[in-house]
Amino acid sequence: MKKLTILLTLLVISFATHAKGPDHSQWEHDIQAFEASDRSNPPPANAVLFIGSSSIRMWSTLAQDFPGYRVINRGFGGSDLDDSTAFADRIVTPYHPVAIVMYAGDNDLQNGDTPEQVRDDFAAFVAKVRQDQPQVPIAFISIKPSIARLALLPNIRKANQLIRTWSMTQKNVAFLDVAPAMLDAQGQPKPGLFREDGLHMNASGYALWVAQVGPWLAEHAAAAEVKREPNAPLK
Repeated sequence: MKKLTILLTLLVISFATHAKGPDHSQWEHDIQAFEASDRSNPPPANAVLFIGSSSIRMWSTLAQDFPGYRVINRGFGGSDLDDSTAFADRIVTPYHPVAIVMYAGDNDLQNGDTPEQVRDDFAAFVAKVRQDQPQVPIAFISIKPSIARLALLPNIRKANQLIRTWSMTQKNVAFLDVAPAMLDAQGQPKPGLFREDGLHMNASGYALWVAQVGPWLAEHAAAAEVKREPNAPLK
């Protein structure tokens, strides 16, 4: 009887934890820092929002890489895809972006999420931001293969395929596949694209991303009127 009681208690605790959902509070400091920055230095209107994990946060050359656009960087390192969804009311909705570029997913897989969960989390992000802006164009940069996370390659491939397939069923949702250009002839990540940690990219890695994101922005810029004069200063 005692063993049964313990088992039932553990089941109740497990169910309660699962029902409560993931804890996003660890990112509260980062989100508050974004909000403080918005108050002291209001972000530009009619901007392209880049959001996601550390590969976005460390993309320090966004303005130079996309000189024809106003850009906002809201990457917070180590985050999962669903963290961006959880804070969308605070770091997406207030900007009314004319387009959104997202990168996330490898942290999710590293933390134990399945490829299906990653796909579903991206779908949830799209649904969340489109509550406020039903027509906003959204691009998902494919989950990158990296030296540090070679063991994840099968799940990365599967997650990317699932997200690609889902995106094809949606209006104004694009899947930007950076993975092939980041792999060598043997299907392994190219070392020359990464920093010493083997996870985060150097300028050569980001150049491959620019090659994918740039044409997508150009296609959607005319309709959304996100372009500014090339020499106009960022606000």
